[in-house]
Amino acid sequence: MVVRKSLALSSLLLAVAGTVHAETLIKVDGSSTVYPISEAVGEEFQKARKNAVKVTIGISGTGGGFKKFCRGETDVSNASRPISKKEMEACAQAGIKYIELPVAYDAITVVVNNDNTWLKEVKVEELKAMWEPAAQGKIAKWSDVNPAWPDQPLALYGPGADSGTFDYFTDAINGKEKASRGDFTASEDDNVLVQGVSRNKGGLGYFGLAYYLENKSKLRAVPVVAKGASAGVAPGFDTVMDGSYQPLARPIFIYVSAKAAAEKPEVKEFVEFYLKNAPQLVKEVKYVPLSAADYTHGVNNFAKGKTGTAFGGTPEVGIKVAELLKRDPKE
Repeated sequence: MVVRKSLALSSLLLAVAGTVHAETLIKVDGSSTVYPISEAVGEEFQKARKNAVKVTIGISGTGGGFKKFCRGETDVSNASRPISKKEMEACAQAGIKYIELPVAYDAITVVVNNDNTWLKEVKVEELKAMWEPAAQGKIAKWSDVNPAWPDQPLALYGPGADSGTFDYFTDAINGKEKASRGDFTASEDDNVLVQGVSRNKGGLGYFGLAYYLENKSKLRAVPVVAKGASAGVAPGFDTVMDGSYQPLARPIFIYVSAKAAAEKPEVKEFVEFYLKNAPQLVKEVKYVPLSAADYTHGVNNFAKGKTGTAFGGTPEVGIKVAELLKRDPKE
C-alpha cells in the first residue's frame, strides 16, 4: 500500500511538473523606459487570452536585454535605442534574426529638485559641462557650471551603462555614446533616480518622460535650450510631436525574434496585439504614440518578416519614425 501511494504521489508530481513546463510563455526583457508600455500591453493581452498565455517582462536595461536576446533567451527585447554593431554581431553569431519595431516616442526629461529656484532652463552646453568625462573631479558645484548659480553641491543621477537612455543622452549631449563622467549615482531603475533627485536640493537627473509625469509632485522638469536656440522647450506630447523638443526626443522600440514569431503563434499574436493597441496604451502610460500610418507600416513590416535594423548599428539623433520604417534594414 505504501509503495502504491508513493507511485501515485510520484505520478501526480510528474503531472504537475509537466503542466508547469507546458505553460505557454512569452519572455520580454530590456529597457526600463519601454517597460511601462510592454507591461500594459502584456496585461491586456493576458486578459484577452484569459490568462492562457503568460507574459513575463524583465528590466535589465537595453544593453542587458540585448545580451539575453542575442543568446536566444527572450522572445522580445525592449529597447530605448537602436541595436548596436556589437549587439548585431552577437545576434548574427548566434543565428538570431530580429524584426525592429518602433512603438512610441519618448522625451528624455531633465529634472531637478522642487527646492531648486535657480534653474529655469538649461542649455545643451551646460548639460555637457555637467556630464562630460572632463567634468569628473572638477565640476562639483552648480556655480562651477554657471557663476550665476549658487555654490550648492551638484548631485547627479542617471541611468547606468546598460541603459539605452544613457547611450542616447551621452550621444546627444556629449557627442559620443557612453562618454560620461563616472562619479554620479547610476541605476537601471528609474524610480531610484526619482527618489534621489527628490531628496537632494542640489540634485539633477534624467530619464524617460513617463517617470517624470508619474512623479510631477516630487520633481520639476527643466526646459532644454537646443544649440543655436534662444529659448528652452519643455518636454511634452506636443513638443515631441512637433519636433521642437531637441535633441532629447527619440523613438523607442521592441525587437522581436524572427524565429519566435514564426514558430510560436502566441508571440506573433502578442506583437500584432501590441501594435494594434499601442496608440491607446502608449497614451495611458504617458508616452507619445506614433502616427496611425507609422503603426500600420510597422504591422506591414512585421507581417513581411522584415528583419534587421534601419540604423545599421549607428544611432541617429532627431530621426523620424516614418523615415526609419521606409529604410531597407541591415543585419
